[in-house]
Amino acid sequence: QVRLVESGGGSVQAGGALRLSCAAFGYTYSTRCMGWFRQAPGKEREWVAALYSGGITLYADSVKGRFTISQDNAKNTLYLQMNSLKPEDTAIYYCATDYRSSVGCSAAADFRYWGQGTQVTVSS
Repeated sequence: QVRLVESGGGSVQAGGALRLSCAAFGYTYSTRCMGWFRQAPGKEREWVAALYSGGITLYADSVKGRFTISQDNAKNTLYLQMNSLKPEDTAIYYCATDYRSSVGCSAAADFRYWGQGTQVTVSS
């Protein structure tokens, strides 16, 4: 049984930092790409960042330059380092893996496995 277990969320003030972790159980991160998404109250889930198996990273414009996606193969864990946090970053953050399409890496519907979500709250 595949499980993605997220941790690292919390409450911080604007300008602060958090690092989210997504540990995989029953699964080895060997997919073409992995990603992070977020969902704010009353809004649709939005793509945040992607990490391709070759090491290429992509970011949404809203987080570019502030967030960094990375992976530790030895720990079978995906990370999202979030710096210079803003109140508009407040959301539930989800990790996702096993992308089923050969094109892109940002369509939520094409990810097979998801974490349970971790809350990030940024106060002004």
